[in-house]
Amino acid sequence: MTSTNPKSPLAALSGLLCFVLVVGGGSGLLHEWLGWIHFMGFVRFLAPDGYEIYSYVVMIVLGFAIGAAGDAFTRRSRKRG
Repeated sequence: MTSTNPKSPLAALSGLLCFVLVVGGGSGLLHEWLGWIHFMGFVRFLAPDGYEIYSYVVMIVLGFAIGAAGDAFTRRSRKRG
């Protein structure tokens, strides 16, 4: 089943933000635990010194929450019309 409705700008933005937070937080955790390079190194500027691991976990959780909220908004708007 294909959708003929294009994705709303809010759904696209929430999907992008979800991706950036989840992948950035995951790569930050891998960097902290295993010493790998940062895939999305700019997220290190969002983590305060000494609280990197907590910050990366919060980024991942927040990313999933934003993705779920955007998905719920998209489903609700499709039911309307």
